[in-house]
Amino acid sequence: VQLQASGGGLVQPGGSLRLSCAASGNIFSINAMGWYRQAPGKERELVATMTSAGTTNYADSVKGRFTVSRDNAKNTVFLQMNSLKADDTAVYYCRLHWVAGYDFVYWGQGTLVTVSS
Repeated sequence: VQLQASGGGLVQPGGSLRLSCAASGNIFSINAMGWYRQAPGKERELVATMTSAGTTNYADSVKGRFTVSRDNAKNTVFLQMNSLKADDTAVYYCRLHWVAGYDFVYWGQGTLVTVSS
């Protein structure tokens, strides 16, 4: 299984970006896809996830600003980020997870989001 993320970049405070992550390979249909981020000097943290059934989970810090969505047919997850703040600056990683006897967890390569004027 491979995950390919894209969409990062430099944006001014208050701006928007949209991240995409496409998964390929032998993927269990019941799964959760989502985004985590890691800022310099900090631990990786949850941003938002969405299950294949449509259940979402957001970090408190992004609620009301970020929206996670997915295209199950294409095994792709998106993150629409609005009203970006400097504190959102981080490397964003997509993650795919399912349970089939064992926990299967896959990570994308990370895409850098920089919020700066």
